[in-house]
Amino acid sequence: MKKLKQKVYQYTAIFELNEDGGYTVTVPSLPGLVTEGANLEEAKIMAEDAILCYLQGLRKAKESIPAEKEVGNFRLSVRI
Repeated sequence: MKKLKQKVYQYTAIFELNEDGGYTVTVPSLPGLVTEGANLEEAKIMAEDAILCYLQGLRKAKESIPAEKEVGNFRLSVRI
């Protein structure tokens, strides 16, 4: 059996506290990927699983796996 070469991919995940007290997770470099968890640990596990499934789907469809796009995370203040 031929072994497939494995590569490690890294993506920025955004964790946002939602109204129910859990966390919603998005990955800007993977359009449409959204998952959630009841707490940060569960949300992290769900995000890792969602990313893996997303990438496996792309590979199965023989589509290219996107590289991480540059993501800036800034806290901005405005006065009103």
